[in-house]
Amino acid sequence: MAELINMGGHGFYIWTSYAVVSGVLVYGFVSPVRRHKQLIDEIAKQQKSDK
Repeated sequence: MAELINMGGHGFYIWTSYAVVSGVLVYGFVSPVRRHKQLIDEIAKQQKSDK
């Protein structure tokens, strides 16, 4: 198990790169979803104020 984490002395760089890529992927998924919800809310507010 320790060898898996250490990865021949390169574990820090490998796991850091995995963490960065994972963060980018999560951000790439969450950001448009949040923006979509925000736009829906803005459209709903505009429609209420127009009436």
